[in-house]
Amino acid sequence: MAGSGSRLDGRVVVITGAGSGIGRASAVEFAAAGCQLVLAGRRRDALEETAALCRARGGSALVVEADVTSEADLRRICDEAMASWGRIDVWLNNAGTTYFARLDEGEWEAHRRVLETNLLGPMMAARIVLPVFRQQRAGHLINVGSVLSQIGQAFVPAYVVSKFGVRGLSEAVRVDVADMPGIHVSTVLPYAVDTPHFEEAANATGKRAYAMPPVQEPEAVARAVVDLAERPRRHRYVPGYIVAGVALHALWPAATERLLHEALRTFHLVGHQEITNGSLFAPMGTSGQIHGERRPVISRTVFAFWVTGIAIGLGARWLSMRVARPAASAPAAAARMRLVASDRS
Repeated sequence: MAGSGSRLDGRVVVITGAGSGIGRASAVEFAAAGCQLVLAGRRRDALEETAALCRARGGSALVVEADVTSEADLRRICDEAMASWGRIDVWLNNAGTTYFARLDEGEWEAHRRVLETNLLGPMMAARIVLPVFRQQRAGHLINVGSVLSQIGQAFVPAYVVSKFGVRGLSEAVRVDVADMPGIHVSTVLPYAVDTPHFEEAANATGKRAYAMPPVQEPEAVARAVVDLAERPRRHRYVPGYIVAGVALHALWPAATERLLHEALRTFHLVGHQEITNGSLFAPMGTSGQIHGERRPVISRTVFAFWVTGIAIGLGARWLSMRVARPAASAPAAAARMRLVASDRS
């Protein structure tokens, strides 16, 4: 039987942004673990498709059409979950969007909308569900961040700010509930994922946005989310090896940022696209899908060779500058030595 033997069997799980991508994939994984799902999002038809997939995997599903930028909608999600099952065990803040535009370009309203969706929405959701968790003395808040919760990226400034904020939200709430060991707070930090994110994003750059290799399947992130719900931890990088990239940035930030900038200009924004608001302010007419249609423009292997070559070039330049610096400062060093000698005399 689906879900038998799972630690999550019978748990009530709320998922925002459940109509497509990571949200839909996570819903299906939770359903297979025997959970009762509350599926929230702006597109009822897409949510109903997700609900059907969940029921086929053995889970129960309640659909709530809602926008996470609306406090009233978020309260309705919570109220309907409580009315149906009397508790909430896991709340997954997954809904998110992005806007491709430099910070000093594009429309300010679009930048602000990203923050409202990706950061203020999860903050309001946490405000609403925390009293439920406190009353139960148990619950798990899971926030979907990104590797961009720790490393900046060009062309999506509002997204980066929002994801840094999501990680900060988790940290702040975790301290706030430190006296209640039954309440857990986690952040999922995935690298690029093959979802409709890139097709549905708002874009003011005039270029098409593609996922950066090595892109991963949304099902991998969904499995990590469910594993996190079963065995709570503070953070979960997906895939795990991206922590090496975070460490590399911490050790050599300037070189890493230059490398990232070159990669983004070369492989992330390619070809022509009309300026669009995508699904930023209103849902698009497309049905919900787990996978996207903007795979990387090059293979992992080619990308790895490109990264290695650029990294070697940057490293050689840095080394040459380090070697040249003492020679350039020789007169200054000689002057300091003369000054010391005169002081001693």
